[in-house]
Amino acid sequence: MPAPRRPFRRVVLIVLDSVGIGEMPDAAAFGDAGSDTLGHVAASRPLKLPTLVRLGLANIRPLEHVTPPATAAGAYGKAALASNGKDTTTGHWELAGLYLKDPFPTYPHGFPRELIEQFEKAIGRRTLGNKPASGTEIIQELGEEHMRSGAPIVYTSADSVFQIAAHEEVIPIEELYRICEIARKMLEPPHRVGRVIARPFIGRPGSFTRTERRHDYAIPPPEPTLLDRLQTAGVFTGGIGKIYDIYCGRGLAFHTKTKSNPDGVEKTLAALDQHREGLLFTNLVDFDMLYGHRNDIEGYARALEEADAGLDRMVNKLGADDLLIVTADHGCDPATPSTDHSREYVPVLAYSPALKGGVNLGTRRSLADIGQTIAENFGLRLSFGTSFLEELTADR
Repeated sequence: MPAPRRPFRRVVLIVLDSVGIGEMPDAAAFGDAGSDTLGHVAASRPLKLPTLVRLGLANIRPLEHVTPPATAAGAYGKAALASNGKDTTTGHWELAGLYLKDPFPTYPHGFPRELIEQFEKAIGRRTLGNKPASGTEIIQELGEEHMRSGAPIVYTSADSVFQIAAHEEVIPIEELYRICEIARKMLEPPHRVGRVIARPFIGRPGSFTRTERRHDYAIPPPEPTLLDRLQTAGVFTGGIGKIYDIYCGRGLAFHTKTKSNPDGVEKTLAALDQHREGLLFTNLVDFDMLYGHRNDIEGYARALEEADAGLDRMVNKLGADDLLIVTADHGCDPATPSTDHSREYVPVLAYSPALKGGVNLGTRRSLADIGQTIAENFGLRLSFGTSFLEELTADR
């Protein structure tokens, strides 16, 4: 018996990391009342986002200086984060069909002394820092002492992260990675943080800069994700950007790291030429890493315009058997005093040259609805999420 026809031969899923579209009802419980990443960036100045607007971004909700089309070219809506969190791992896992009831642990006052002592004993070095901090600020504060002492800098944030910064001339990159692997193995419940992150830097006191050799050590997903299920079913899966790190390399037939949003766009365009079916899954991280966490609202605006131009190039490569989905994983409002992620809805845009535009997907209860839609397209089903594939293809 022949396999059922897939509505789309290829799905391209783009995560605009941290591009939230307004506070969720429970935002105040997370310290995020009033957060509105896209709304505040749009209010800061007129944005040139012709592709996102054409696909339906401004149809989701009003945005200052932006006029929505009478009929969007794509389907549009927004999705809540159902899981208890607002971090990268939680958002991406939910996208792939996993619901997290219990949040990853965070450390607003730094890690317990006994935990740091255990880590220091395991790596044979003392450490510096042990507090929540901006990564760029803490290396300026402690970088000189680190170079003098050889002690790595340990810090965290409002997210569930154990970050280790080291100068590449003091602790070679492979040694930094080894130290991070020790931390990852050591951090078990109740201290099982979402990610251990290697943060290498270079330069001299007063002018330290982080390098592009960051590496994330995440927790393996507790059950099969969308990627695992697709791979088991023989569907091609490709990850671009930090997708490989977030899912611990699971469920990917192909992956490539990226240096920046423009690099992520170029590598996605190359993958579109090379891989004609399956799922291509890209994370564009600069919004979050370079601008949201640094309260750089103008940088955030420029990054949105730059990504919009890249999305236009992707749209022009799509055929009738392709589906593009653009979304985010949480917010990170550069206009609020906080430099942390924010508990926000995320935009959901879906487009194919073969589909009628103007479909309002409404407010989805979970990011997992996106994963479930992709799963259904390839004849599969996830344990969590409600597909909107039928809404997309009803008039096809």
